[in-house]
Amino acid sequence: MALKTYRPMTPTRRFTTGYTFEEITRGRPEKSLVERISRSGGRNFQGRLTMRHRGGGYRKIYRIIDFKREKLDIPARVVSIEYDPNRSCRIALLQYRDGEKRYILAPLGLQVNDELVNSDTAEPKVGNSMKLSQIPLGTFVHNIELVPGKGGQMVRSAGTAAQLMAKEGAFAHLRLPSKEIRLVRAECRATIGQLGNTDHMNVSIGKAGRVRWKGRRPIVRGVAMNPVDHPLGGGEGKANGGRQHCSPTGLIDGTKTRNKRKASNKYILQRRK
Repeated sequence: MALKTYRPMTPTRRFTTGYTFEEITRGRPEKSLVERISRSGGRNFQGRLTMRHRGGGYRKIYRIIDFKREKLDIPARVVSIEYDPNRSCRIALLQYRDGEKRYILAPLGLQVNDELVNSDTAEPKVGNSMKLSQIPLGTFVHNIELVPGKGGQMVRSAGTAAQLMAKEGAFAHLRLPSKEIRLVRAECRATIGQLGNTDHMNVSIGKAGRVRWKGRRPIVRGVAMNPVDHPLGGGEGKANGGRQHCSPTGLIDGTKTRNKRKASNKYILQRRK
């Protein structure tokens, strides 16, 4: 996929880049596979702000994605490649032999009219879903389950892929996009291939208004606030009182927040750092 640039008619247009959408083959989503999505503006059920910098943005319709790929041994044809405003990668509409339609995450190289299947005896072709125990070593996969039958939870962003490094007993060794090497049960399912829209990370937003379209509100520095609003607030000029950077609630920035006694620590063979 290529990116497009704009004529610098304004200062913001000079560095703005966007998608060409050349891989998109259909404009409107399948009506039977969408539902309304409510926006909270960062508030919880009590109306209190629990997540800052959220609000506004265009209205979105949620596309129901088949992360489980549980429809086994029934061939499906790729009907279209579509845009999804709720995620960074593209999605593909599949129509199975029995007439049912489902959305999946579109891997790189998937074309309209390609035939896919969810089967452990299928060919390890791009887009097919299989158990890790049946996938050849060295294969790149995405949409990986952590619990058998729960559905894919890892490697679902645009351009990402994990590599199957080894198989040992009931576990498979996966090298994740973060370079972390992790154990995953071999009966968990994964989809073959790397996810598409690889240029997503290269898009230059260009102007503040485009960030607001995405539903993200401005971020204000703590030192620019009053003492009642932030621990770094107050003072004359840009002084922070010599205090380390922290959140409005006083949590130190940059510290590790993962629980050292987390049960899944034993499945991480090599950390990402």
